[in-house]
Amino acid sequence: MDSKLVLIVITSYFVLLFLISWFTSRKISEDTFFTGDRQSPWFLVAFGMIGASLSGVTFISVPGEIGNTKFHYFQVVLGYTLGYFTIAKVLLPLYYRLNLVSIYSYLEDRFGFWSYKSGAFFFILSRTLGSSIRVFLVAGVLQLILFDQWGIPFWVSVLITVSLIWIYTHRGGIKTVVWTDTLQTFFMLAAVLVSIYLVAKDLGVLSFSAIIDTVAADSRSEIFNWDWQSGTNFFKQFASGAFITIVMTGLDQDMMQKNLTCKNIGDAQKNMFWFTIILVFVNLLFLVLGVLLYQYSESNGLSIPARTDDLYPFLATQHFTAFAGIIFILGITAAAYSSADSTLTALTTSFCFDFLGIDKKYTKEKQVSVRKKVHLAFTALMFLVVLVFRWINDQSVINAVFIIAGYTYGPLLGLYAFGLFTKWQVRDKWVPYLAVLAPILAFLISQNSKKLLWGYQFGFEVLILNGLLMFVGLFLLRKKI
Repeated sequence: MDSKLVLIVITSYFVLLFLISWFTSRKISEDTFFTGDRQSPWFLVAFGMIGASLSGVTFISVPGEIGNTKFHYFQVVLGYTLGYFTIAKVLLPLYYRLNLVSIYSYLEDRFGFWSYKSGAFFFILSRTLGSSIRVFLVAGVLQLILFDQWGIPFWVSVLITVSLIWIYTHRGGIKTVVWTDTLQTFFMLAAVLVSIYLVAKDLGVLSFSAIIDTVAADSRSEIFNWDWQSGTNFFKQFASGAFITIVMTGLDQDMMQKNLTCKNIGDAQKNMFWFTIILVFVNLLFLVLGVLLYQYSESNGLSIPARTDDLYPFLATQHFTAFAGIIFILGITAAAYSSADSTLTALTTSFCFDFLGIDKKYTKEKQVSVRKKVHLAFTALMFLVVLVFRWINDQSVINAVFIIAGYTYGPLLGLYAFGLFTKWQVRDKWVPYLAVLAPILAFLISQNSKKLLWGYQFGFEVLILNGLLMFVGLFLLRKKI
């Protein structure tokens, strides 16, 4: 594609983001950045959360990954429904009842200081790594279709990316993010729908029913895997999806901060209900697109890229029409920023409340100054982590995200499960050591499971093992009554 056209499209997109930022940050208080003044319409939050949940990982990695694992990822998506139901009925009522800004302050009330700090630390660690991977994925695409043509090195393009995010979020924070996520979700969905239509048209599949029949007849559309030893076994994937959802949404400050901007618990639960329905359908669309992309490549005699993450960008920018390419660029750009902007806001919120005690130690005027410095610092940290991941990455990003989540969210899963489903107290000062030990043990068991467990191979359900180890450790550390 012509690099000048790409630049015009991206520039126009950011003009829209900056206009939204200006509009949403005209009348703000010191708390607006963190809470959005708790006035967000639930339907706006629900729609915007689609983009934040999917990000560039789903946009690029899921369609390409079906060449390796077919539709097995949809087993994980089905598990999401159970996870979101749990969030709506168990976690959201807790957060609203306690009127929380940072959801990890619950751990201080339940267990104590060190449990609280451990939970907040593992969120910051997991979100920093996970969102940096997402930015890395999309920055690589923009590098390929735009910056390489101008001789601009990767580190400069990433610096531009994170700097733009900082510019439009540093005033309005979560209030701005709720609105920008809506725009970004729209462009993401437009991109996948247009891509499906154009590829299907090229293949001579001209109706909705014909698309369904074509995809269903393809061996890559196999959804269920019943081999218990396989890492993509249905029961493993379903359970993993449920627990991944609970930890990556329900125990995640980034996602819950959006829900907590709703006016009340009823609106937040309506948001979660409709969000779940739409999310399942949208994930199915990405998988359908994946099958069509492989069929398109085969029918046109095109070689499949060595990295499956490159399939969709390669076809969209090199072989689709200019219009389809523009829509793809808008979609992938939206995918990058819908995840990264809310992450920076959530990381800033968590650090300010959970580690600096900004609401207790500083005046309202001073809070603004401290918050801005923290926000800038996390922007710089994300920039550095993206560069590190570019240096070491060698696998599909969708797998990398869930692998990291399995090890970094496990301690959070164990802590919240123990807090919600038992009445015991724990020896609080030992919790940080246990939170480090549980992921290490989970990793060692996972790596040796074929020998230890009669051929059993762990997939994403290592998260469940990790959380269980944390739970058992807390049980052993409980205080005798």
